[in-house]
Amino acid sequence: MRAGRSAADSRCLSGCRSGKMAAARVELESLEKTLGLRRRNKLGPSPSDSAVPVLQTNNGPGLVGLTTIASHLVKVAKKEALLGSTAEESAIVQQWLEYRITQIDRCNSQEDTRVVLKELNCYLEDKVYLAGNSLTLADIMVYNGLHHIVAGLTHEEREKFMNVSRWFNHIQHCPGVRQHSAAVIFMKNRLYPSVH
Repeated sequence: MRAGRSAADSRCLSGCRSGKMAAARVELESLEKTLGLRRRNKLGPSPSDSAVPVLQTNNGPGLVGLTTIASHLVKVAKKEALLGSTAEESAIVQQWLEYRITQIDRCNSQEDTRVVLKELNCYLEDKVYLAGNSLTLADIMVYNGLHHIVAGLTHEEREKFMNVSRWFNHIQHCPGVRQHSAAVIFMKNRLYPSVH
């Protein structure tokens, strides 16, 4: 019985990893479109972890990891402003790209998700974007990472995280960002209260 469970666990893990790789591929292809890149890059799974994407380049070893590849694509597209316009902004962008991988992508329970949403809600209280005063790669990647989470929330749950909802709704309407994802509907009367 133990061996049967072990084989099932192995199949589940393999399916989960291939699903993550497929999601990473779709996200990176979407980013290429957003950036206006016409050439499709050769993406494949890492030999050591099939859930981690690798971009094969002509100049040496492949680039490993979702955010590493995303940052590379931004530079190839010559849209470095998406990586931050100052040293501090660049560091904040990198911080949020790391947060995407270490926190958002590792949400395995409702409690994990609640903690992430609560942290983001607090951070976004007085901000329109995650880093600086314009859209950056951090906004795009965190938006993509949160899409399935926010889409799965009820309207009441979205209201609990009003700052996240406001930011998410704004980012999904930025030109080119929401390539492959369905729009998430928000109750605007609650997100943008009128001043009467």
